[in-house]
Amino acid sequence: MVGIYFSGTGNTKYCVERFLACCDGEQEAVSIEDSWAVEAIRENEVIVFGYPVYFSNMPKIVRDFLEEHQACFCGKKIFLIATMGLFSGDGTGCSARLFKKYGADIVGGVHLKMPDCIGDERALKRTVRQNHELIEAAGDKIRKAAEGLKGNRPPREGLGFWYHAAGLFGQRLWFYGKTKDYTDRVHVDADKCIGCGKCVSLCPMDNMELRSGKAVQGGRCTMCYRCVNHCPGQAITLLGKKLYEQCTVEKYL
Repeated sequence: MVGIYFSGTGNTKYCVERFLACCDGEQEAVSIEDSWAVEAIRENEVIVFGYPVYFSNMPKIVRDFLEEHQACFCGKKIFLIATMGLFSGDGTGCSARLFKKYGADIVGGVHLKMPDCIGDERALKRTVRQNHELIEAAGDKIRKAAEGLKGNRPPREGLGFWYHAAGLFGQRLWFYGKTKDYTDRVHVDADKCIGCGKCVSLCPMDNMELRSGKAVQGGRCTMCYRCVNHCPGQAITLLGKKLYEQCTVEKYL
């Protein structure tokens, strides 16, 4: 077994690592950004695959990874973990349909509510204590899901017709355009940018670069919110116009 994940601000990484620890604590968690991720998939029969859900859909970077390496998943047994701020309907189902198309066996899935990472919108903002309690609740759910997988009775959240309908009509149908392609809506306030280059090193898409000592974006953002939530100058926004909070999972553990 191996854990494969994409994580913007740490929520999904935390959940996948916690799930593996609850299984037997010896499995490795590997980001899709790591060079050995594909080899790890090839070498393991059981894959725990995790990602955050944006507008009831997968991040574009995750979809591209699955499509590019689809041959690696044939014959694999896959347990899915989808993290979200509130609701997704069929968060795990979004990837499950692709995995099945590629010849994988979906053994189960779980939805985990985690602290919201969209720091430039007021919606879903909670106190540090509330977010800590949210993570504790997710931990309990992870433990039960891992026990279920070990006992051959894994949860199947997000998989099936009714979950699909909830995800489609709940959000995805109305916001499909937001996740269909990469976005160019990243905004950098040049007056606040200190030219540290942190956003450049963190961006999974190589979308950020420094020009004349200021950060600029190249139009290929997957909306992971790393740059927004780690910028020392609080100079970057994406969906909103004002930064209300910089959200990373470490703040709430």
